[in-house]
Amino acid sequence: MRYFPTDLLLAVEHAECDLAAVPDSALARLLDGAGLTGLSRFFDSVQLGAGLDELFGGLSQYPWQSVVDGNDVYELTPVGTVVLDDHRAGNTLRGLLLGWATGNKVVIRTERADFWRELVALLRRAEVPLPEAEILGPQADVAGSPVRVPDLLPVLPGNATLPGWFDAELYATDETAATVEPAGATVLRTRLTGELAGAAESAVQDDPLAATVLIGDCRAEWTHGLSHRVYWRGTTLSAARGMDAEEQQPRLDAKLRYLVQQARHTPYYRDLPRVGGLSELGSLPILDKAALDAHSLPTSRDLSSPGPRTGEVLRSGASSGAPRYIAYSRTDWENMIREAAPLFYAMGLAPGDRLINTLYGGGLYGGLSTTLCELSRMPLECYSTAQNVSVDDILMLCQSFSANALLGLPVLIMPLLREAKARRPQLRIQKVLYGGTAMSESDKSWLREQLGTEVITSVLAANDGAQLGYQCDALGGTLHHVNPDYNLIEVVDENGAPVAPGECGELLITTLQKFEGPLIRYRIGDLGRIVEQDCACGVSGQVLEYLGRADGLIKVKGATVTHTEVVESLARYQPSQVQLVVESNEGRESIAIRIESSQPLDVREVREHLMSEIKTLDSDHRFDGSLDVFEFTVEHCPEGGIERNAVSGKIKTVIDRRLVTA
Repeated sequence: MRYFPTDLLLAVEHAECDLAAVPDSALARLLDGAGLTGLSRFFDSVQLGAGLDELFGGLSQYPWQSVVDGNDVYELTPVGTVVLDDHRAGNTLRGLLLGWATGNKVVIRTERADFWRELVALLRRAEVPLPEAEILGPQADVAGSPVRVPDLLPVLPGNATLPGWFDAELYATDETAATVEPAGATVLRTRLTGELAGAAESAVQDDPLAATVLIGDCRAEWTHGLSHRVYWRGTTLSAARGMDAEEQQPRLDAKLRYLVQQARHTPYYRDLPRVGGLSELGSLPILDKAALDAHSLPTSRDLSSPGPRTGEVLRSGASSGAPRYIAYSRTDWENMIREAAPLFYAMGLAPGDRLINTLYGGGLYGGLSTTLCELSRMPLECYSTAQNVSVDDILMLCQSFSANALLGLPVLIMPLLREAKARRPQLRIQKVLYGGTAMSESDKSWLREQLGTEVITSVLAANDGAQLGYQCDALGGTLHHVNPDYNLIEVVDENGAPVAPGECGELLITTLQKFEGPLIRYRIGDLGRIVEQDCACGVSGQVLEYLGRADGLIKVKGATVTHTEVVESLARYQPSQVQLVVESNEGRESIAIRIESSQPLDVREVREHLMSEIKTLDSDHRFDGSLDVFEFTVEHCPEGGIERNAVSGKIKTVIDRRLVTA
């Protein structure tokens, strides 16, 4: 059985809360009765979490570490059994916490057996899975890896006397420090100067060392002996997780437990029930956009954590509805980057590629700012033009810098590439990665035939929850691999009930690695369905078929039409973009379908074709035949002729003017 460090953090937080909220708690009585109240300073889940995130190269990715300059991973595994000798209580507690965090069984040899047995029992009251612990006498013979936890030695200026916060069960002096072993140092020194040195009469709570002890341990050499680190050459993060099928459920259970507890620190989720794992996900409330807008920045801090503000705040492009502001803490941002680099490799990027990044930036929009951080971790050369890219830029970068890849929104890049091809017929782009809006099959064919493009792949992402899915080169259409370790995706009906496997519904996301402004069962406004698929890329399992925005579904004449349905019916006309405009005037409904295409179109022919393909658009209706209640028109627009959002560059696929109120 694998144990997860986030469960240890929940246990430490449980103890921490008991000590803070209940002065006479069982843990407080235990520490006081043993004369070890100073140990309470090391029950600090925030500090321990930050240290473990650094130690593991990503707490949320445990037990995997992605290789920075490649697409391989390391696996972290416990050494098995860690043996601690209880010479100083603070050292023993640090060894227990870090030994458990790395998944090891911990054996404590001690003369204080009753104390340590009771402490271990109290930590287990959090009711989360924790590794084994065995408490033995000081001379017990036991198999395992002996670990000497280094003494903590405050280095005070001059001949300063020991401050009042000094506790001999936590810290050492030069005289009491453990003897240095020949194999390496057993003392961690911290030099204190000025006010930090404190005065002899300082109170316990003024201890300037306690707030950095556990982080310091996670950076120290001794903790690296608690894990084995195995290099999986040629194995991607997604493949490693796929091969770890037996542990997927426990891994996701642990992530959800931790997310829910972090969410409970916010006013909005204060009363959220604790959960044991995925089987209880459906019991949690759905978060809709109205609630998100009402309780998040800048309107409210109800979804904000009480800790220091760090990281980035993004603004959605508002391709539908009003803009919203999404906060990412520094840890959230790092998690997004750690998960994104393997994703870009899976989409077809490789070391040495020369990438033109045309995603939108500025105005707090996240397209450019997120990818700037993500791509900077990869061995690529990038040219970040943002949305101001011109045909001249593309031609110059391909000519002078041998750019071979391009990242952008189809609505922006396709008109530019067509013009660039017209001006330089020999133009070639090997790889095109896109997101934000769908790319038509006709545009993909044009890229292959006219630019020799070999890789055309898509990423599904949102400012709200970052990456939702991605395409490898083996997937086509709107099928995308999902990453449940980052975003759990549910498919539900309009009432929030799960749909049958393979059926279309609205998407809910639970972002397992975003803790500032947590998103739990968030109705993101997209439609899709989940299917099982064995993929030629080697990653098998659930695949998301993205079916567009939920607002791409409209009802006219008492029936339903979807934007996707219209686009599929127009395939023979090779449209680049399609927009549906719905209006109502004095009881008469009208639909205008606007089509961007570089090809000439006979709008009357297109209209007749659509009416024959989509019954809802024909002249029949369910009302009195003498009533003139419906009009259907087709408009042909040049490429770039449909209005783009000024922030995101996206097209609003459906404009339903019946929904506008005075």
